[in-house]
Amino acid sequence: MIRLLLVDDQDLICQGLKAMLSLEADLEIVGTANNGQVALEQAVALQPDVVLMDLRMPVMDGREATRTIAQQYPHIKVLVLSTFDDDQYVADAMRAGAKGYLLKDMPSEELAQAIRFVQLGYSQLAPGLMEKLMAQPASPTPALIPAAAIVHLTPREQEVLNLIGAGSTNRDIAQQLFISEGTVKTHVTHLLSRLGLRNRAQLAIYAHSVSKL
Repeated sequence: MIRLLLVDDQDLICQGLKAMLSLEADLEIVGTANNGQVALEQAVALQPDVVLMDLRMPVMDGREATRTIAQQYPHIKVLVLSTFDDDQYVADAMRAGAKGYLLKDMPSEELAQAIRFVQLGYSQLAPGLMEKLMAQPASPTPALIPAAAIVHLTPREQEVLNLIGAGSTNRDIAQQLFISEGTVKTHVTHLLSRLGLRNRAQLAIYAHSVSKL
């Protein structure tokens, strides 16, 4: 059972999500919150597995709440659900530690499946958002990408990074490099650690930016 905390300042949206997601046998709505501050309090009290987080809210916005949860309670995964598909919103949310960024107009069954994937450790982005992130004129910054970290990657890690940047899944990478998916996951873990990044989406952004250097 995946325990969910729903965070949105519009009660109608919260209730609608609660009604839809409660139909899924493996999802349990353990609480709701109408701003980031309440979300933090609820996260501590209820210990959900996944927080479905809106961004624009009073008192404390979703980005700040996401950052605090990611830093203080890393076992709780935050999945942003927003109306806005602006590339800056997406980039800011992912840098704050969100495990995914989805849009409120997505079908309920796809949202439920995305929640399951996030719980398993996969990042999730709504269709078209990765392309928007890639289209940003990006350059490595000290806060996000350690200077010259790429120099310390092994040839195999470089291959995995390049394929992540091309949008390949772990299964795709395993098939192309003739290695197991478990080995791919190990390489991804090492890449995240060496580059000081939080998730696969940031790895893809990094791979894209490095390719332009």
